[in-house]
Amino acid sequence: MAITIWQGSSSFSSGDTPWGLYDTDNDFTSSADKFSDWAARRLGYPMMDVELQSGSFYSCFEESVTEYSAQVNQFNIKDNLLTLQGQKTSSISNLTHKRVTPTLGRQIYMSKTYGTAAGVGGNVSWKQGSLSIVSGSQEYDINSLFVDGSTSGSIEVKRVFHNPKPAIQRFFDPYATTGYGTLNLIEGFGFGNYSPAVSFTLMPLFEDLLRVQAIELNDSIRKSTYSFQLINNKLRVFPNPEEDYTLFFDYVNTSDSDDPLFTEYSGSADGRITDYSNVPYNNMVFSKINDVGKQWIRKYGLALCKELLGMIRSKYGAIPIPNAETTLDGDTLRAESASEKEILMTQLREMLEQTSRRALLEADKDEAEFLQEKLQKIPWPIYIG
Repeated sequence: MAITIWQGSSSFSSGDTPWGLYDTDNDFTSSADKFSDWAARRLGYPMMDVELQSGSFYSCFEESVTEYSAQVNQFNIKDNLLTLQGQKTSSISNLTHKRVTPTLGRQIYMSKTYGTAAGVGGNVSWKQGSLSIVSGSQEYDINSLFVDGSTSGSIEVKRVFHNPKPAIQRFFDPYATTGYGTLNLIEGFGFGNYSPAVSFTLMPLFEDLLRVQAIELNDSIRKSTYSFQLINNKLRVFPNPEEDYTLFFDYVNTSDSDDPLFTEYSGSADGRITDYSNVPYNNMVFSKINDVGKQWIRKYGLALCKELLGMIRSKYGAIPIPNAETTLDGDTLRAESASEKEILMTQLREMLEQTSRRALLEADKDEAEFLQEKLQKIPWPIYIG
């Protein structure tokens, strides 16, 4: 079968590209032939033969569009991944050409780990256990004495309820008149001889607070303070128990708090965005790419054509002709292609980095600061009345 090389014109039809990603896009189909003609002329046609078929130009053009789409989408995934992680893929079919608004959802989710450790929230359930405290025994092994059918493995104790009785329970009823001081107070008010007798005295709130402080200060100085030590799963309580009672504490299962896949946002089986690999960014719609992007696509497509033509011409380094031989420029074309592709890729990535969310916020901040500095140099008007 004869191989048809570039004849100077072509007519694109659906199915001419290897993947057919843009064959239904009218803008792409009309641009494919124009790109073929432009790229062939840039490669020397018609002054020189171009050993490529029309399908070769279409293939390079499609690959160039796909590469541009991939680079932009890769940048967008990196810029938006913190916001998108945990979102349902069923509710987000395609994020290409769409604006993603940052939210605090991911930051709040990440802070739940700190909430679990601090005991102010989180995503790990606290459980309650108990120990039987025996009179005269201060030290207890939690591993051997703690029995709870809802846990297995190691636990982490979060809170121990070992405190003295509240001081408010250890002084006379402020409304009672049995105390000697209270009876004198009633007499001082002139209510002692009333019939029926006055049964209570309404005292100010600070009087109760003073009593509570006095009792607590007395306990802390004259008595052993209620406290505990928890070292290597050994619980030591202070003071030495004088009676049997039940000591309660809160704990979490270590297997829950240390499990990175414990939360509802973990794993991909539940249809949520987990990482770079399943963020729903699809190939761009060629007709929605602006002229700046299309110019990059054309230049990158030309570099791909040079690479392909260079590979073809490199198959034979020299071709014999009458009384001499001619050398093909395959290696030169491949070197030019590699250099042009690297330059174009570097320019695109630098431009994307300069338009990242962080870079734009920094530029906005700098602009506001420069504007403020400029406004400060404007002379203040002087009004004379």
